[in-house]
Amino acid sequence: MRLRKLKTPASAASRVAVIGALLLGFSGAAPALAQTSDLVSKTAFRVCADPANMPMSDRSGAGFENKIAELMASKLGLPLEYTWFPMATGFIRKTLQANACDVVIGYAQGDELVLNTNHYYTSAFVLIVPSSGPLAGVTTLTDPLLKDKRIGVVAGVPPATQMARNGLMAKAKGYHLMVDRRYEDPADDMLADLESGAIDAAVLWGPIGAPIVKASHPNLKVTPLLKEATPPKLFYRITMGVRQGEKVWERKLNSLIRRNQSEINAILTEAGVPLLNDMGTGPLEAMK
Repeated sequence: MRLRKLKTPASAASRVAVIGALLLGFSGAAPALAQTSDLVSKTAFRVCADPANMPMSDRSGAGFENKIAELMASKLGLPLEYTWFPMATGFIRKTLQANACDVVIGYAQGDELVLNTNHYYTSAFVLIVPSSGPLAGVTTLTDPLLKDKRIGVVAGVPPATQMARNGLMAKAKGYHLMVDRRYEDPADDMLADLESGAIDAAVLWGPIGAPIVKASHPNLKVTPLLKEATPPKLFYRITMGVRQGEKVWERKLNSLIRRNQSEINAILTEAGVPLLNDMGTGPLEAMK
């Protein structure tokens, strides 16, 4: 695997959740001229990725997005090459739009800065609580059992809106969305607070929170938030993002996703990512 590094500002922040792609509004307008598939490398599978965003991606290649990138590269018969840049303000402009790389492995469907491939999984925000505690049966943020509880939530994410509507913000503990994860890790900090009793419950993006729980918090229970009756929705379809106009490349990736979906699912399942059906109404297994 060949690694390529862009110079990044010392204060650059890593993303906390993949849904940040929908929330942050990365700086820089799309190029005035449409890109074409001629810009896609023919000699390497060039991936734009965050170097410190476990459990999704990191420089060691341990993240589940790293493993999906390895799978795609192997199916194409190309070496894997990374351009590393924090998934924060300017990420797309300084990586994909700058033609430093050709694909972002995990990108929420619907962001106009990229051309989305077909989605390769659907997941949701989750509620995490002690598995033997009084909140173990809670499945929605409207549950009366959550009243007066201390709930950890990342600032600015969709569940915070639901929590505010349900009167849960007065005692909530907020964690930063945009951080430099060399010094601060909101997801790990939130789960440590939950284990210590500093908070009673945690709300995290499932593909971040659930794998961390699987790896190092066996006494916690993860419940996808699928039953909220009012907007905003708490489930999202995750795609690969390519440059606008690169329809040939998009179709090629769509074909790879379709033909290798079972292997992609296996990688996600092994990591502990909650996989949902396309409508976000239940586990993927329910569709089989």
